[in-house]
Amino acid sequence: MSASLNRIEESFEIAALRCADLTPLVYRRLFEAHPETRTMFRAQGSELVMGSMLALTIEAILDFAGERRGHFRLIACEVASHDAYGTSRELFIAFFAVIRNTLRDLLGDDWSADTALAWDRLLVEIDAYASIPA
Repeated sequence: MSASLNRIEESFEIAALRCADLTPLVYRRLFEAHPETRTMFRAQGSELVMGSMLALTIEAILDFAGERRGHFRLIACEVASHDAYGTSRELFIAFFAVIRNTLRDLLGDDWSADTALAWDRLLVEIDAYASIPA
């Protein structure tokens, strides 16, 4: 297991100790940074969709940062499906930074330079991976 994966996993573990459900925090930040996304989640039951989407994204992040056993492939699949209903690749990728920033705020003083570096590298790698034509 790489040091980067340890930092990524550790950031989620610490956040989980401080917050039972990241969903409201992540989506509040997403809606503030990208107000146009509010209309994407207006339907009844959108809380379930948001929670599921976040859970799948976290699984993909951890797999992408780790052994890449398969969950990470969700990233490329979802780039294509989100594009099909009008979500730009840039906005799709921004969601990963929103997650990182939410964790950074939750961790506060426990957010180290090594954790920041691991996340910075991960976001660059995810962006590059999502840019590969299907």
